Amino acid sequence: MAREYVTADFDMADGIYKVLHTTIETIYPKYYPKEVVEFFCGHHSREHVLEGIASGNMRALIEDNTIMGIGCFDGNHITGVYVLPCYQKRGCGSQIMDCLEGEIAKKHETAVLDASLSAVCLYEKRGYRTVGHGIYELENDVKLVYEIMRKKL
Repeated sequence: MAREYVTADFDMADGIYKVLHTTIETIYPKYYPKEVVEFFCGHHSREHVLEGIASGNMRALIEDNTIMGIGCFDGNHITGVYVLPCYQKRGCGSQIMDCLEGEIAKKHETAVLDASLSAVCLYEKRGYRTVGHGIYELENDVKLVYEIMRKKL
């Protein structure tokens, strides 16, 4: 069965939550302190997943009834790309990005995203350039630093 990139529906909520948390808990500790990992896990709550699905702007990459990854956008802002670690390095992230950029290009000339440290190289290879840096202050004097990136579509 071929991969399908579909609009997420409420029946997918548990699978999407699993993609988010498995990816965050597996990948982010290699780049960030535990406070940042906990922040992202808390941010991507079940309620947040349901809100994303309700917005109509969340998509899922599926193969054999398994959600491999997700992509989300709001206007021209790519708000999230997550691929289960066991499916990374197989073109899933690129396929999700191709679809997101195609959707955004229908209404906008540029795409913008906030890049985690683990994804900056992927985005640079796709033509995104850093236009700024964001800092989000967390507990215990920990700062979440990320790159604000833009690409002309």
